[in-house]
Amino acid sequence: MFSNSPFEQQSQVISVSELNRRVRAAIEQNLPLAWVAGEMSNLRRYDSGHWYFTLKDAAAQVDCVMFRHKAQHIDWQPVDGMQVEVRAAATVYEARGKYQLNVDAMRRAGLGALYEAFEKLKAKLDKEGLFDEERKREIPAFPRAIGVVTSPQAAALRDVLTTLKRRMPSIPVVIYPTPVQGEGAAAKIMQAIAAASARCEQDQCDVLIVCRGGGSIEDLWPFNEEIVARAIHACEIPVVTGVGHETDFTIADFVADARAPTPTAAAEFVSPDRAELQARISQVRAALTRTTRRALEDRMQKIDYLARRLTHPGERLRERARHLSRLAGRLQGAFRHDAERRMWAVNAAAQGLCNARPDVPTLERNLQQQAREFTGAMRRQFERMQLRLARAEAHVSALNPRMMLERGYSIAETTDGMIVRDADKLNAGDVLKISFARGQVESEVKCKV
Repeated sequence: MFSNSPFEQQSQVISVSELNRRVRAAIEQNLPLAWVAGEMSNLRRYDSGHWYFTLKDAAAQVDCVMFRHKAQHIDWQPVDGMQVEVRAAATVYEARGKYQLNVDAMRRAGLGALYEAFEKLKAKLDKEGLFDEERKREIPAFPRAIGVVTSPQAAALRDVLTTLKRRMPSIPVVIYPTPVQGEGAAAKIMQAIAAASARCEQDQCDVLIVCRGGGSIEDLWPFNEEIVARAIHACEIPVVTGVGHETDFTIADFVADARAPTPTAAAEFVSPDRAELQARISQVRAALTRTTRRALEDRMQKIDYLARRLTHPGERLRERARHLSRLAGRLQGAFRHDAERRMWAVNAAAQGLCNARPDVPTLERNLQQQAREFTGAMRRQFERMQLRLARAEAHVSALNPRMMLERGYSIAETTDGMIVRDADKLNAGDVLKISFARGQVESEVKCKV
């Protein structure tokens, strides 16, 4: 009845866990990490630090999870109904067979396009040299006046003015009001910077602060506009930016001659600290007082020393006379000592000459004795040499071939002068030269015997 059923034809049966595992592997292998945009809803933050929410659009929705080690890097507060973009990988929660997105990063919707525009403009201006360190100007240590480009209603302006008043209230501050966010803010900021540059001599501004408080990337975007960057680059006076918080960077920061992390820090950067200068002046005054006092004390000691050296001329003459008398006594003693030294030297030389006088008779006797000894030694050496020569002559005579010839022997040589020692090396007809004790003959080999 059921023989044709597909259930009966199935050769393998798998568990639900295995099925979910295979589905998860297939999804994760075929769907790479991607950015997904949608509206956030049902956001739940657990004590573990993990976030769970739903991402939806007009036609569909998907569950999402963002684990604590990823969620802790979000520096803004997402809420339900917010349009967001998440970078996520599709996966399956195997225990429940639930399809979901594992979120790796999150940003407010539209930030991707803004970031792309930011990087594109940054690369363009960097290539043109607007960020080069060589073109950045030095910020004056003691400015005559400070210009501020910001909104009159901004808290950043109050922070800047409070800081400048605290550090150096005597420096004039020129405010160039402009909107710092919203539609058309970039053009207004550009115009304010251009006005400050054109009036720098009239207002005697040495440095210009371009600032605003913190905010979202959209709020700070006017400072990422190209017209603002080029206005800062064309400004005739050095520009210091203080836009947003310490972690916020804008295109204006890269073009400016110096970047401060906050508006307050920008005000501190361009103004000298009155309390610090007063402390330095007090230190210099104290050091100058000490140096002057030491110089006066040295002069007074020198006067006292000169006063002690100031004596009556008669006393100085008497002191000179006593000094000459001492010198005369020392000179006489030196002459006397030198004469005695020379006398002792002459006596020592005379004694040495006496001791060095030669004893001629004794030397003659020694010379004669040495001559006799030398003659005897030469005679004995001559006799030993004659004996050695006789022995050598006898030895040489014994080795002389002529002596062998005298005893009846002869020497046979070939025509080329080779002495014949082996008869086997001779052939019939060879001519030999035979030497005797007296005379030589030539012979021819007839045969070998």
